[in-house]
Amino acid sequence: MKVLALNSSPRSEGQSKTKRMLDHLVQGMKEAGAEVETVDLRGKTVKNCIGCYTCWTKTPGLCIHKDDMTHELYPKWLQSDLVIYASPLYHFTVNATLKAFIERTLPVLQPFFEEREGRTNHPLRAKHPAIVMLSVAGFPEELIFDQLSSWAHFVFRDGLVAEIYRAGAETLAVPFFKEKAAEIFEATKQAGRELVASMKVSPETMARIRQPLLEDKTAWFKMGNLFWKTCIAEGLTPREFAEKKVALRPDSIETFMWTMPMGFNAKGAGDTRAVIEFKFSGEVEGSCHFRIENGKIEAHPGTADNPSLTIEAPFNVWMDIMTGKADGQQMFMEQKYKVKGDLSLLMRMKQLFSR
Repeated sequence: MKVLALNSSPRSEGQSKTKRMLDHLVQGMKEAGAEVETVDLRGKTVKNCIGCYTCWTKTPGLCIHKDDMTHELYPKWLQSDLVIYASPLYHFTVNATLKAFIERTLPVLQPFFEEREGRTNHPLRAKHPAIVMLSVAGFPEELIFDQLSSWAHFVFRDGLVAEIYRAGAETLAVPFFKEKAAEIFEATKQAGRELVASMKVSPETMARIRQPLLEDKTAWFKMGNLFWKTCIAEGLTPREFAEKKVALRPDSIETFMWTMPMGFNAKGAGDTRAVIEFKFSGEVEGSCHFRIENGKIEAHPGTADNPSLTIEAPFNVWMDIMTGKADGQQMFMEQKYKVKGDLSLLMRMKQLFSR
């Protein structure tokens, strides 16, 4: 099988979830013996179709544009048994880069009219490759792909052999979800193997690809909103946020309780059994505590009975320490916060929690 995998994401590999999903699909196809070429469209010149119909009249099958599409990509597209259209979801369908590519495949059609199954069509000039649609979106609901799916089925009909959609895709890069992300990526590789073997993806494999990363949307909203608030406060783009390894900055006791377990290092905790209590003052007032036992952590509101360590601090001071804007040891020496109990736990905070 000869496969052309088209990645239309404008992001680089480190940021693009479209590319990560596509890479695993391609890996599975190669493992199954397919000949696969991946093309990043952001590095190619594909001009917009100008509707001149030169490809239908003066030069049948050949576009008037002299660009990468005419000289390189369209010939490869024609020679492929299967083409993967991989795009991030933009305004509920493919992005402009991929749409321009698809529109430039017009030369595969002839201008004449024919009716098939009660629908007017243009007859094919050459064989149209089978199509796989792959897309990712930030929103967590599966229904976010409904418009794209409807469009793809209308355009490609029986030639659409598979649709691989991944909602909530930004969480695939979050370390907290690395185990589930690994399951999704492995299922995507399996989809590649199945496509080469049978030109379809089994329902079981598709269910693994689309498995929910978060059962509770509220937690997803909290994470997303906290991420954007941090980016806005720091004046960073998402790419700069990742490159600078900025930590999420909680803005309430609730988001603090939710964020701390995400940074918990079970390996670093080992067999630690402890209760760490926080009493906050200043702009945000209140208490919460974390129970660490058997390599797990639980967050609870309010004070604890017999805590192993109690930290009393202005909320903003501790958030500065948590996000690396202030040195915890220096803040302690300057008496910016107080502690009671097992000081060894305080010294191990960087071991117990990562940024």
